[in-house]
Amino acid sequence: MSTVAPPRRPVVDLAPPAGGPRALLRPRPVRKLALLALLAAVLVPVAALTWSGAQWPADLTVDVSGPLGDTTDWIIDNRDSHPLFVYFLGHLSNAVVLSVRGVYLLLLALGWIGVTAGGTLLAWRLAGARIAALTLVFFLVSGGLGMWVPTMQTLALMVVAVFVSALVGALLGLAAGLSERTFRLLRPVLDTMQVLPAFAYLLPVALVFGNGVPAALLATVIYAAPPMARLTALGLRGADATVIEAVSSLGATGRQKLLTARLPLARKELLLGLNQTIMMALSMVVIASMIGAAGLGDRVYQALSTVDVGAALAAALPIVLLAIVMDRTTAAAGERLGAGGAPPGPGALRGPLLWAALAAVTAVLAVAGRLSGSRVWPTGWTLEIARPVNDFKEWMVDHLYSGVPVVGGTADWAGRFTDWVLNPLRDGLTALPWYGTLLVVAALAWLIGTWRTALTAVLAMAAIGVLGVWEPSMNTLSQVLAALAVTLVLGFAVGVFAAGSRRFEALLRPVLDVLQTMPQFVYLIPVVALFAVGRAPAVAAAVVYALPAVIRITTQGLRQVDPAAVEAARSLGATRWQTLRQVQLPLARPALLLAVNQGVVLVLAVVVIGGLVGGGALGYDVVTGLATGDLALGLVAGVAIVCLGLVLDRVTQPTERRSTGKGA
Repeated sequence: MSTVAPPRRPVVDLAPPAGGPRALLRPRPVRKLALLALLAAVLVPVAALTWSGAQWPADLTVDVSGPLGDTTDWIIDNRDSHPLFVYFLGHLSNAVVLSVRGVYLLLLALGWIGVTAGGTLLAWRLAGARIAALTLVFFLVSGGLGMWVPTMQTLALMVVAVFVSALVGALLGLAAGLSERTFRLLRPVLDTMQVLPAFAYLLPVALVFGNGVPAALLATVIYAAPPMARLTALGLRGADATVIEAVSSLGATGRQKLLTARLPLARKELLLGLNQTIMMALSMVVIASMIGAAGLGDRVYQALSTVDVGAALAAALPIVLLAIVMDRTTAAAGERLGAGGAPPGPGALRGPLLWAALAAVTAVLAVAGRLSGSRVWPTGWTLEIARPVNDFKEWMVDHLYSGVPVVGGTADWAGRFTDWVLNPLRDGLTALPWYGTLLVVAALAWLIGTWRTALTAVLAMAAIGVLGVWEPSMNTLSQVLAALAVTLVLGFAVGVFAAGSRRFEALLRPVLDVLQTMPQFVYLIPVVALFAVGRAPAVAAAVVYALPAVIRITTQGLRQVDPAAVEAARSLGATRWQTLRQVQLPLARPALLLAVNQGVVLVLAVVVIGGLVGGGALGYDVVTGLATGDLALGLVAGVAIVCLGLVLDRVTQPTERRSTGKGA
């Protein structure tokens, strides 16, 4: 009788991970450092003797203000007469205006009863009763706070922007997914579009189309289309090769393979792309209020400009609820379709019959509302929250802003953070010679990547100096590094705790859901209330915006560690801290690196918007360029921000060497 040996536990080495400090003592990193030291010994004295001072030399800069200024003047002079504007861009602008106006008039024609009923029934049909109840709450809150008309304006712009963004992104993704050459051409373009901050899109679009709905919608499409394009291409390129081969063996044409195999297999990625496009479009629609887009974003912007926290909150709450409703609806619909299930519906009322019934109910309620003489939310049913919110803000300022015993007030915290962290970091980066900064960037990028990674990072950093914005870029970099450090410390700590406690994660989940769906603009409201204006508030807003993503990715990464490895470590007598430090964290390294990358992107985005609340530096230049129509100032600052994002990405994301053995 044969016996079956018991399963062997995996052997877990409790020694420090290979990726730690000892990795620097390996031959390859030592050779890299030695080569860099040799290059520095030769080049640094030459640079120091040729160009004195820490700032980027003036004779190595290129003044682009002249050509950009000439471009601005030409656009302004020819906007009403050149054939490009008259026969193409003018018709495009008119089409946008007519589309948005048509949707807005339709919403007004339905009346508040018809819109509320139609939206709620649509959410129920696509996502279920819980999301339908949330949708109903969104409409009731929008009307109850006196924001019905701005909400309809935002919805009209959102409907057209999402449709166009999804269409453009799907077409680009289709081309990239079916053609390797197109994919290689589009990938750097999409990378740049996703790193470029939202503000940078507004200036050139507003210059061409002027302030108003066309500029706002086209800027939104440029900002929101890349996720749809990326995920569409990813889904098409990742289709199961065996299925494609089986369909081909049956004699299917290229079009038939696309419609019957590739697109159905990429359904999950397509739905995720639509979800991301919706969220980014909503974020951009709010920001586009700065160039004349009416709606909730304009109310928030006007309130922030006068530091009216109550009015800003009244407009921000519908934005947050709209973001949550759209996110939950598309996610739930995607899960149902991805699982092969049908959307909810009573009994035999499925498909076209149910849609017809829902449309009929909406039409009846809309007619009933119109007959009652109420097209918009009744003014007598609104609740004024601006005054009590502002009173509460004044109470917070009086009691928490300063003079709090022992711990100090929020103004004291902001002042200390500025004096103890931001100022030394900014002064240190500014005082470091420019060639020293390039050397540090090269060393960091090369140590964790290849020579190509280091070259890309150095060229991106040098481009900042060539554009003549070295000093403000170092100021922005100091804010980004400070915000990133706080975000990673808090995010990793909370993520580790959430990974070890299901109860804590359950309590934290709704908070993270709300924070992740809030548009960037909304984060400035509590910051202004607590910290007034300055660089520290900009950093605080960036931390709050980036923290949810870091916490979620860290928690998920630790949860996905092989339970057998954790159990083996515990069976060998490892403490909980040893298991975390020597088993879970090393095995979750890819997720932690992804958290760092997402933290960099999100922090950089909000630090730029922090220019609205006194953040200064590149963010202030972008905002000022947008407000004054100065293309040179705003566009150069936007390009510098892209370069900073590229540098930070290269020095935080390890790059594997090619399997051929070539490279660093």
